[in-house]
Amino acid sequence: MATILVIDDDDAFREGLAETLKDLGHRVVEADSAAAALDRLHGGEPADCIFLDFRLPDMDGLAMLEKLRNDSRFKAVPVVMLTAFATSDNTIGAMRLGAFEHLTKPVGRDDIASLLLRVFTANEPPPNAVQADAPFADEPPSHSEARLLGISEAMRRVQKQLGRAASTDASVLITGETGTGKEVAARVLHESSMRRGAAFVAINCAAIPHDLLESEMFGHAKGAFTGAAAERIGRIAEADGGTLFLDEIGDMPAAMQAKLLRVLQERQVMPLGTSKPISVNVRVVAATHRDLDSMVAAGDFRQDLLYRLNVVPLHLPPLRERIADILPLAEHFLSSVRMSTGRAMHLSPEAERRLVEHAWPGNVRELKNTIERVASLAPGPAITGDDLSFLGARTGAADDALLAALAELPLAEAIERVERAVIARALELAGGNRADAARRLGISRQSLYTKMASLGLG
Repeated sequence: MATILVIDDDDAFREGLAETLKDLGHRVVEADSAAAALDRLHGGEPADCIFLDFRLPDMDGLAMLEKLRNDSRFKAVPVVMLTAFATSDNTIGAMRLGAFEHLTKPVGRDDIASLLLRVFTANEPPPNAVQADAPFADEPPSHSEARLLGISEAMRRVQKQLGRAASTDASVLITGETGTGKEVAARVLHESSMRRGAAFVAINCAAIPHDLLESEMFGHAKGAFTGAAAERIGRIAEADGGTLFLDEIGDMPAAMQAKLLRVLQERQVMPLGTSKPISVNVRVVAATHRDLDSMVAAGDFRQDLLYRLNVVPLHLPPLRERIADILPLAEHFLSSVRMSTGRAMHLSPEAERRLVEHAWPGNVRELKNTIERVASLAPGPAITGDDLSFLGARTGAADDALLAALAELPLAEAIERVERAVIARALELAGGNRADAARRLGISRQSLYTKMASLGLG
């Protein structure tokens, strides 16, 4: 039996969670504020695990987590963060500070049981827990320009991995299809890390001609080659103290792969036309849409370089595998248009349905361009299904009839029908597997079952 401290000011939720934990055989201590929890802990109350809500009446949950992590008595205690609404910022922030897990309310009994099994069978403290002397005492920025948005389970997994990676200095390899947001993820990683006050330098290895890439990366002395009229510092040296982002690393020529490997091993660069190396301290984040393992097997990419880059792997799933993110992302992009143009625009139910049904081969980039296009061309404040006709035909006559009927329905009923269609689509993509469908939709299995029952789905 373990002692679990539950910190939440929502009496009903706290008491319900406590009851579930007791049913699972654990002793539970409750606190409705950070101050009450700290009084209990400082008074000698043991805690083998802590469930901590993000919103407390006297202290932000992340601030409370940081207090725990900076206290040698509690820094190794697994902390499970709870929130009614998960965002990329609070998910990444929690994992960066060493939270064991980050859960969205409501939380089902099976999920809690599975979580506690992981907590209490772990032989070590939560990975990457921030030590008392780690350089994170200052409050992380509450909002950064780069945002890795998404509420689906797939993206929440990415946000958690990114948050954990941000508390280390290890090299990261970001993979994913074109348009999934690999550079955004790299920028968020940089801005969440201890290097956020230094430079973020991006190099697109596919966009620079091969004969210029070495000069671009390493720099050169005056007269090093024809046209080198002045000394130039390289991009790697520019990133000293910060993050070097190597986009499309799979397109880097073999000769440059060998030279990059040497930089990673020796932490020095040698500008062209010089004999004096320059020491550099950079974190390397690489990205590619290519299958590097296959390239290694074919002899097109160095295996030793892949080992150096792929210390922390981070895969961004395609948009078609995270249905729950499509409409929130569309609304985010539309809100940016509203701010820049002053036009009060919104998506109609039939437009939402078209967005959800589209396969998005260009992923988030295609969605962003689509929203900007229709917002510029739509004649009225409502973006309709007709405005999105360029996305392609809908699937079947029954769908056409439903879309035609949506415009005649009250808003609540139209939304209900869209929900039914979205859930049916998720189940179809998941091959009928409800657990997989729930993950795609970004909700718990119990929430899916409840929603299906209320909508009359089998």
